[in-house]
Amino acid sequence: MTATTSLAVIGAGSWGTALAVHLGRQGHHVQLWARDPALAEAMARTRQNAPYLAGIALPATVHPTADARVALAGAETVVWAVPSHGTRASLRLMAGLIGPATLLISATKGLEHGTWARMSEVLASEAPRGCPVVALSGPSFAREVACDLPTAVCAAGTDGAAVQRVLGQFRGKRFRLYASDDVIGVEIGGACKNVIAIAAGVVQGLGLGHNAMAGLVTRGLAEMTRLAVALGGRRDTLSGLSGLGDLVLTCTSGESRNQRVGRALGEGQTLAEILGGMRMVAEGIHSADGVLALGARVGVELPIAQQMADVLAGRTHPLAATEALMLRPQKQEGH
Repeated sequence: MTATTSLAVIGAGSWGTALAVHLGRQGHHVQLWARDPALAEAMARTRQNAPYLAGIALPATVHPTADARVALAGAETVVWAVPSHGTRASLRLMAGLIGPATLLISATKGLEHGTWARMSEVLASEAPRGCPVVALSGPSFAREVACDLPTAVCAAGTDGAAVQRVLGQFRGKRFRLYASDDVIGVEIGGACKNVIAIAAGVVQGLGLGHNAMAGLVTRGLAEMTRLAVALGGRRDTLSGLSGLGDLVLTCTSGESRNQRVGRALGEGQTLAEILGGMRMVAEGIHSADGVLALGARVGVELPIAQQMADVLAGRTHPLAATEALMLRPQKQEGH
């Protein structure tokens, strides 16, 4: 791709800002849209996003704005980084500003509340007809991407040419992408791992040790894989970057918002107390019920997701949830 490619990043949280910084470093012209005009103005003036990604300078090629018309004017590619619960409403407001052949990249990991649609499905249903949609997912903390630390992710889509465009636009010396046509597997992995990460945080918060953590991550991967395959994804996808890779990252690092939520629950805080102190969204909170609903549709048992949904809803104490998982009937591994 040439350095004159025009892109819009919709959503100026930590992840959207990090992607804008990365794309700007590759020489692309990037419009970074923020819902809050005050945030857009502050970013333009200070050249950083202090509330969400403090200390990271915006390249000169990144232009913050709160005007969707400005952000989307002439954009050849639109990177969607709005949280799952706001995606459809925001896209409906902006759909008329998106060109009919614009490449849409879903950078949001989650499910739409109520419909439990994957984010690429939401984008495809609301965007102009003919816009290819590609899902970007994998083990990638925003700050590390913004700091240009080595990162590998997956770009998944059914339009091979669109996927190759994404690989070309995003590729950097320390940012590697792998192509996939298994959109279901990639997105289900991205949604499920956030729920498992909350469970991992609970294990840590309760002080249950490394043995318990290893067991949880392993059985969490099995749970994610069962659901993805039942929905039409491929088993090998869940052993890749958007499955196992992302799961390990979010379950084992304190940088994970979902893991921090679980840890706080395990330490005795209520969900209301945790949310009151958070600026950024932990998608696993919104995804737990959706993962269970999808499992019910295809007849897949998801014990970890069930226990976490019960903990998040206040129906079960975190310690009781972990004990319930340990006391489930024993079975053959691989099931």
